[in-house]
Amino acid sequence: METDASLRLGSPAIRTNVGLLRAVRETNPRGYIVYKPHPDVAAGIRASGVTEREALRWCDEVVPDVSMDLLLKEIDEVHVMTSLTGFEALVREKPVVCYGLPFYAGWGLTRDALPEPRRRRRLSLDELVAGALIVYPRYVSPTSGDSITADEALEQLFERRERASGGVRLWQYAWRALLSLIVRTR
Repeated sequence: METDASLRLGSPAIRTNVGLLRAVRETNPRGYIVYKPHPDVAAGIRASGVTEREALRWCDEVVPDVSMDLLLKEIDEVHVMTSLTGFEALVREKPVVCYGLPFYAGWGLTRDALPEPRRRRRLSLDELVAGALIVYPRYVSPTSGDSITADEALEQLFERRERASGGVRLWQYAWRALLSLIVRTR
């Protein structure tokens, strides 16, 4: 979204969606380019960029109503400025091209248009995910307000969902056990 601070601070070269689309088209002249506007823009919660109406000049299709999960299953690669979608694509093992400097760029997992000189080492995808979701963040219990671990946060989310849905399915128990093992082995 063009009004985000992440673009002002993390994308010094390209700061508009049309600028991104233009760069993608220039590097992929024969590619089929699909553009998904930010969900807040599509829902009318935030204004679109001033040049957003030019999107179809640079892409083949605009898909405001397709879920990102479904879209990521269908595409070959993702091009972003600073969007969290790039991180979601990495987790799904899709190639990601960054035109800005999101937290997941510069570690050797993305193709980066801009150098990030502070990041001098390479990370594996597991290391990036662990750092982004387990080691770096601080989680707070919504019930007590106390600081909790990532494992405890997952447990509280599962409990909250159980109360809302009225029960736990077998796959949920298996998922919890798997997540618990992953968190303990890191």
